[in-house]
Amino acid sequence: MTEVSLERLREVHAQMKAELHRVIVGQDEVLDQLLIAIITRGHCLLVGVPGLAKTLMISSLAKTLDLGFNRIQFTPDMMPSDITGTELLYIDPETSARSFRFEEGPLFASVVLADEINRTPPKTQAALLEAMVERQVTSAGKRHELPNPFFVLATQNPIEQEGTYPLPEAQLDRFMFEVHVGYPSLEEEREILRRTTGGTATEPNSVLGAQELLAIQEAVRGIPVADHIYDYCLALTRGTRVRSDDPLPFLTEWVTWGAGPRASQFLVLGAKACAALAGRTHVAIEDVKRVAHPVLRHRIVTNFSAAAEGITSDHLIDRLLDEVVPGESVGAGLPGVTNSADQSA
Repeated sequence: MTEVSLERLREVHAQMKAELHRVIVGQDEVLDQLLIAIITRGHCLLVGVPGLAKTLMISSLAKTLDLGFNRIQFTPDMMPSDITGTELLYIDPETSARSFRFEEGPLFASVVLADEINRTPPKTQAALLEAMVERQVTSAGKRHELPNPFFVLATQNPIEQEGTYPLPEAQLDRFMFEVHVGYPSLEEEREILRRTTGGTATEPNSVLGAQELLAIQEAVRGIPVADHIYDYCLALTRGTRVRSDDPLPFLTEWVTWGAGPRASQFLVLGAKACAALAGRTHVAIEDVKRVAHPVLRHRIVTNFSAAAEGITSDHLIDRLLDEVVPGESVGAGLPGVTNSADQSA
């Protein structure tokens, strides 16, 4: 990654944040995680109660990108063809010849807002899964390529569970980040009232086009990573696997399933983006720690004991980051790390 590319990435990031803050008050960490997902080709799931501007964040982000954008409002009666498209009979008005043509659905956009993704049935979720992984849809046995770049930015309400279809772990694993959107502070909420109860509305301006975004994505992926960073990412991911040979003892009490290899991949990619945004051409341990929560929280399946004690995956990730630290010796069967208690001895 050249210095020019690195400087351009930081410039674009600052411009996009400035444009987004014309519409969104606060939520700096959420916006940063969304932008990291965009520059690393990742899909993102936003989870938060109603009224926290999750949909507005995504639609505003799409406006800062000079890319095609579609919003899909998921409902219980939605079928796969409603999002992928379908074959329609076409009759030539001059010759009366009949043929089938594929009519593209709303998935055929570079940025797709999947609003309330857990309100649609599993077969429609599965159609979305193919698009997220393969970046294509299949209709009548034919494959149709989706635009490049392609992102699914989904929202989910954690409160209302009636009439919902919880996403299976296999589909959750396809999302690079699960981003938790919290309530604004007092001052932020006061500013929201000032902006939204007046007579004018602000729209963000376009900052980045498709070709430059693709170049930035390639540049970020080209950042070199030292072996100890790979080892640290593996230690975090493998440490969550309580059904492996070398689980971290404190997790076995509260975790049913841990994170898979895709978590390690996203930890590395997210850390590369953090390093680039910090103006560095190398990845540091702190970069990995910064993305650990959004990468791991939806990949750690807690058990009944954890729920009974009010322990969430975020609590476990906090302790995981404390327990597993970089080191030269090997502890708990994990590469390149040692238990923090051992290091302090």
